[in-house]
Amino acid sequence: MQRWRGLEDIPQDWGRSVVTIGSYDGVHRGHQLIIGRAVARARDLGVPAVVVTFDPHPSEVVRPGSHPPLLAPHHRRAELMADLGVDAVLILPFTTEFSKLSPAEFVAKVLVDKLHAKAVVEGPNFRFGHRASGNVEVLAELGRTYDYEVEVIDLYVSGTAGGGQPFSSTLTRRLIAEGDVAGAHEILGRPHRVEGVVVRGAQRGRELGFPTANVETLPHTAIPADGVYAGWLHAQGEAMPAAISVGTNPTFDGTARTVEAYAIDRVGLDLYGLHVAVDFLAYVRGMAKFDSIDELLVAMADDVKQSRALVEKYDPAGG
Repeated sequence: MQRWRGLEDIPQDWGRSVVTIGSYDGVHRGHQLIIGRAVARARDLGVPAVVVTFDPHPSEVVRPGSHPPLLAPHHRRAELMADLGVDAVLILPFTTEFSKLSPAEFVAKVLVDKLHAKAVVEGPNFRFGHRASGNVEVLAELGRTYDYEVEVIDLYVSGTAGGGQPFSSTLTRRLIAEGDVAGAHEILGRPHRVEGVVVRGAQRGRELGFPTANVETLPHTAIPADGVYAGWLHAQGEAMPAAISVGTNPTFDGTARTVEAYAIDRVGLDLYGLHVAVDFLAYVRGMAKFDSIDELLVAMADDVKQSRALVEKYDPAGG
């Protein structure tokens, strides 16, 4: 799959294509319907399928300080899109100047001049252009001028997550913030993942017999509520069952919020400086302050026992 950053990265000889546009944060099951349809349409027409997305999130440019917690960094979204059959991902730097393009200017500049769109596939609530003044009707009207078709896909998907609410990135972020990683899993179709570099912490876990990977997460990452979770630690191409702690280590009067993963039954791991991923599969318990180290050790041993049992029920690939 080709990855382009900015319009200038698109090959000069790029031909017709099927395009879908959106933030697609998380590439959840609703997003998968739209992207999957774009790929199917591209195959029918014998042209490539292209996803257009933005960096930073448009809200951060339009309303500084409002950047939402991210469900997946761009490289992870690209991996997930590639799995769906997407041929190219275009990441457009979203600037103040770019935000002022009218819907017609956006279509001409991106869809027509550079991507030579033959068809565009979107959800019913798609908005684009200055002040989000363009919608799917405007997109279709411009398509009659510029010779591309527009297909609108109903991305309404729901389940038990969020009490039956339609799946969305906003709902997923809320569930993660509440610690409902099982609900997020249902929406995403895989466990929620947090990535970052392993850094040296206070090393109390090592002293207590439970050495953890202290993950310095990427900016704006959606991090679950404080507590203990079962999941996987992905490092060096391996998925290891893990007990994961999110919080400030209240037993030691900590103040910094950390994500720490203990690779169950693994000895002698040295992950310092490595980029790792942590998948959150199930909530085990809330964060607690213990009166003694002995009480903490008993709780940690139970956390590991529960986490091991929960992970064993699932495919260790972890999505």
